[in-house]
Amino acid sequence: MKLSRKSRFLHLTPSRILVVGFALIILLGTFLLMLPISNADGEPLPFVDALFTATSATCVTGLVVVDTGTHFTVFGQVVLMLLIQVGGLGFMTMATLFALAFKKRISLKERLILQEALNQGSMEGIVRLIRKVLLFAFCIEGTAAILFATRWAFDLPLGQAVYFGIFHAVSLFNNAGFDLFGSVSGPFSSLTSYVGDPVINTVAMLLIVLGGIGFIVLSDVVDYRRTRKLSLHTKIVLTMTGLLIVIGTVVIFIFEFTNTRTLAGLSGWEQFWASLFQSVSPRTAGANTIDIGAMRQASQFFMIVLMFIGASPGSTGGGIKTTTFAILVGAVITMIRGKEDIVIYRYRLAKDRIFKAVTLTLLALFLVIMVSMILSMTEDHPFLMILFETTSAFGTVGLTMGLTTDLTDVGKVLLCLTMFAGRLGPITLAYALGPKSERELYRHPEGKITIG
Repeated sequence: MKLSRKSRFLHLTPSRILVVGFALIILLGTFLLMLPISNADGEPLPFVDALFTATSATCVTGLVVVDTGTHFTVFGQVVLMLLIQVGGLGFMTMATLFALAFKKRISLKERLILQEALNQGSMEGIVRLIRKVLLFAFCIEGTAAILFATRWAFDLPLGQAVYFGIFHAVSLFNNAGFDLFGSVSGPFSSLTSYVGDPVINTVAMLLIVLGGIGFIVLSDVVDYRRTRKLSLHTKIVLTMTGLLIVIGTVVIFIFEFTNTRTLAGLSGWEQFWASLFQSVSPRTAGANTIDIGAMRQASQFFMIVLMFIGASPGSTGGGIKTTTFAILVGAVITMIRGKEDIVIYRYRLAKDRIFKAVTLTLLALFLVIMVSMILSMTEDHPFLMILFETTSAFGTVGLTMGLTTDLTDVGKVLLCLTMFAGRLGPITLAYALGPKSERELYRHPEGKITIG
């Protein structure tokens, strides 16, 4: 029997190994956060709260039921930082780091898992890509930590400034949104004290964007000076990222510049930074420089759309991804123009890419709708607040209108599952939980139905 179980584990599909791996990391994080040494009051954190926090950190979300800066000790905060790093880069990426350090050979099975984790179409060059992922991540985080520490050294003791710099560089690059400013500016304050600070805003937004565009794009951009060309994937990601940030900034400014609780009380320069930051942050980052709960409903709903779209494939972020959204927009334009193929940058997209984009979007919509409906029964709050929280959990964003701390235990567990599904992706989770697919030996006759 023992041999049989071991054999079954060794023959798990890459999708199932990813699910099991992330689940084990979350359980380990839950145990560590429950320890009295992790909590400032010296009392064990309740299991559901520890599970929620560990899930939020591992799935790089940022939703919190207790304030990170005031509730956890340095030990607990370091545990969270490690969970964020492992969850953002992927546990297989971190495992590969140790394998490469000890000069161990990466097996075929491990390459398949890495391919699934990074959402790659083939295994070709996968280990080389992992090396680049690790190099990019540590270089970007290290540089940002130095810049943050230098700026915060003017406001905080040097040791605290360095520690804050490291923690927030890791958190923001991995699009997690955890912050320690509860101990400085008050619980759950995020970066509101630096709404008009150009250094903090610029470094934070660069971290969010660089972590959200994906390592494939970063590699492509770095190699551009040598290759003098960008892949179709990179062009689409950069185009959609730029458009969404610009459109988001303009829309949020238009909706909020007369709102006395958000932008109206700020100077013109601060209004620009606040609008830009709140446009970038819903791309799964979770940090904020103004009170999200005080924004107008139009702005909050618009941010729900941005959170649902999310970051890009192969990144530390969630959502349906920018490339999926680009394919859906391309499909609409193609249908309206009466064309047959979706063409972007003079490349025709394959049908299987279109089917996958539609499937992913519908699965994501179904998940968000179902969770929102259930939460509307378990939580006594306005539906927009519930929908915002659910989308934030699915997109692994971490922004909240203030619902997180009031969630019931049922709501916390439900959002844990939503964050888990959002981090792994609905399709990966469906592959992992579904039966093993078999190749069809025949095709049914084609039928016609009326659309529209």
